[in-house]
Parts: sequence; structure tokens; C-alpha cells
Amino acid sequence: MAGSSGSPKEIKLPEVAAQTHRRFLKTHLPVDALVFSQKAKYIYIARDGRDVVWSFHNHHANANDAWYEVLNETPGRVGPPIERPTPDIVQYFREWLEKDGYPMWPFWENIRTWWEIRHLPNVHLIHFEALKRDMPGEIRRIADFLDIEIDDGRWEAILEHCSFDYMKANASKSVPMGGIFWDGGAETFIHRGVNGRWRDILPDDDKARYEARALTELGQECSSWLASGV
Repeated sequence: MAGSSGSPKEIKLPEVAAQTHRRFLKTHLPVDALVFSQKAKYIYIARDGRDVVWSFHNHHANANDAWYEVLNETPGRVGPPIERPTPDIVQYFREWLEKDGYPMWPFWENIRTWWEIRHLPNVHLIHFEALKRDMPGEIRRIADFLDIEIDDGRWEAILEHCSFDYMKANASKSVPMGGIFWDGGAETFIHRGVNGRWRDILPDDDKARYEARALTELGQECSSWLASGV
């Protein structure tokens, strides 16, 4: 798997080319930043923006000096260096909303570009909430999309390996660079895996501002799907 480990392309591309199994690549890019290929299949996982903020604040707040060094000293970096975050999660959310995904990539464009091509035969959209609600069903839908026949004899093992508890217990296998960029290691990166932590913390005015922005940016159908997964 090739993920966002911070490796330059001179290192990353040979790693990808050397893979002998069915290759899968992880990216956070919008469609218009990719060389979109009809030969590839694309699975896009979306999540309510407020849950994205709560999740990323954990990543950002627990990042160590090595993480900042990799991001801020990347050759050809565009834009200002990333700074340490405020511990105030509400203020962090407000900056994210006002600056469209700050301190990382634009949020609305990312969602919008994948939503616009959701009907293509080689594109499959999944919502984080749907995975939480019916993981077995979503796994089967993904397998169908990828033309993978599920071995029923391994079904219980598949469910176990896809569970959050298993991911948490084996975090170093899936977290970028084995978790060396976070205080506490990979288990810090794989944090809680739940939605809605913002509900009892975010003021009603902020919730309303987010929902109005989502409607303006995405339209009714997409903004409703992004909020609930249905």
C-alpha cells in the first residue's frame, strides 16, 4: 500500500512499481488533482466535516517534531508552514470552516469533485457512517465493486480484521511510517473511530453555519448524504 508517508516521488514510485499483488493506493486528492484512469477503480470514503475536524485535531495535537519537519521542510512546499494547533477544539473548527479545510487541503472541493462522478462505473462512494452502521454489508458491496469473491470460510476473520478494535491493536501496520510521527505512536493516530463527538461541544450557531455552508457548497442531495450517509 502506498500512503501519505511523506516520501518523495523518487522513493514512492519505485515502491509502487515493485508491488506484485493487486495494487491499492491511498490519497486525499480531489478528482481534478489526479490522472484519472478508466483502468483503475476508485473508492472514496466521505465523512461529515465536523467529524473530520474532531479526528484531525487529534492527529494534529499529538504530532511530534518529526511530523512538522517532514511537512514543513518538504522540497517545493507551497504555502506557509503548518503550526501547532490551538487546544480549543471549537476555535480549531471555526478556523477550519472559515479557511476551507485549514490547516490542510480544501474540504468542499474534495467532496464535490468525487460526488460529481459518483455514477461512473469505476467509482464507488462510501460514507464513514455507513461503515459504522453496517460494516458487513459495506464490505460485501466493496467486494462486488472490485469483482472479488468472498470466501465464506474466512468471513468471520474478515470482519475481525476490519473492526476498529483490531485496527487499534495493530495500528502500526496501517498508520503512516508505523506511527513515528505521533506522541504515543500508532495507537494515538487510531484514536476513537466514532462520529458525533462535536454534538455536545459545538455551539448551535457553529452547527448552523456549517450546515448552511455545506448546503451552499454541495447542494441539498450531497450535503444531506455527507451529514448522514443516506
